[in-house]
Amino acid sequence: MRLLIMGTPGAGKGTQAKLLATQFNACHISTGDMLREAVRSGSPLGREARRAMDEGRLVPDDVVVGLVEERLDSPDCAQGFLLDGFPRTVAQARALDALLARRKEPLDGVVLIALPPERAVERLSGRRVCEGCGTMFHLRFDPPADPNQCTRCGGPLLQRDDDREETIRHRMDVYARETAPVLEHYRAVGLLREIDGAGEREDVYRRIVAGVQ
Repeated sequence: MRLLIMGTPGAGKGTQAKLLATQFNACHISTGDMLREAVRSGSPLGREARRAMDEGRLVPDDVVVGLVEERLDSPDCAQGFLLDGFPRTVAQARALDALLARRKEPLDGVVLIALPPERAVERLSGRRVCEGCGTMFHLRFDPPADPNQCTRCGGPLLQRDDDREETIRHRMDVYARETAPVLEHYRAVGLLREIDGAGEREDVYRRIVAGVQ
């Protein structure tokens, strides 16, 4: 299975990608995690990515594509991959198309997890993370016993800046502006599969599996 997982912030891309990767023995490639790991490792591409981030620039497309290719060479990607967080622009989509064509590993589909904006805001703005142990809670869907204290270790619970409503809405505006053309790129070649992202994660998972098989 070779899939792209797309959707607005809060749509559950990472959660669904992990479930699918386990089910189909594929690797989950989160470009955000991959960039952070490359920077930590000090690899040549990681050093180039760090320079861009330190200077406040976007990481160049060729660097991200190079990191994706390195990751695809890993043994755990031999049976397939689920790419989460990339591509974000049409230029990146075309670069990815060229990479996969060279590797003779065409995509099986592009999954768009569709979720109304207000539902996405609700999901993200309710998240809290423990400053001590990193455990994640949600004030509505997975609440701690005390909304200010971690049930696991007793540490303080914080709301990350990315999970504040004004930041979420800005991220969603950026996503709509930059990523809508990417969806049309894949729709034009018949790869896009739109999945209803509302409801429990198990329900969404079953819809995705039914939609790509």
